[in-house]
Amino acid sequence: MTNTEDELRQLKEALEIPTGREWEATVRLLLRLIGEDPNRQGLRRTPLRVKQSLQFLTSGYRSDPAKILQRRFAVKHDEMIIVKDIDFYSLCEHHCLPFFGKCHIAYMPDRNIVGLSKIPRLVDAFSRRLQVQERLTTQIAEAINEHLKPRGVACVMEAYHLCMMMRGVQKQNTTAVTSAMLGIFRTSDKTRAEFLTLIRSRSF
Repeated sequence: MTNTEDELRQLKEALEIPTGREWEATVRLLLRLIGEDPNRQGLRRTPLRVKQSLQFLTSGYRSDPAKILQRRFAVKHDEMIIVKDIDFYSLCEHHCLPFFGKCHIAYMPDRNIVGLSKIPRLVDAFSRRLQVQERLTTQIAEAINEHLKPRGVACVMEAYHLCMMMRGVQKQNTTAVTSAMLGIFRTSDKTRAEFLTLIRSRSF
């Protein structure tokens, strides 16, 4: 039996017994398939490290946006609230390579607001999944819209994609920008323009 066949057998056995061994068996097989020796010193703990890394990078599947936004405060404030320059990291669902950048969010409250820290937590909840930037942007805006019922929500994301930088077209300085505008941010040119101006300005 070849090494690859032996790895496949071990993977099959691991998948039939869901004890967590499938993670490490899968990584060992991948290492073998790219021509590496998973038993050499530098790679012996790689399957465990990859398991831990992927569990963290996909922890958003275990986050509930409704719980993040459930604690709301009734405050008399009807002007724009912006949280900008939120760092985010995600994994492209097409190649499982990272994309990362900045997220800018605004909403116009109707009756309720949430603590400012909840907005970056919401970004993490959706970005720590296998994603495409377009869907990620929409999911964030729609979650705020659904749970806060504001007069409008805006979300703009700017990102570098390693699937474009390291492979494919190999353009290292290209950024992707996506936006989702709901409510008054979609219907009012003035409100949308104010938001875009404010996220471009330096705060300090």
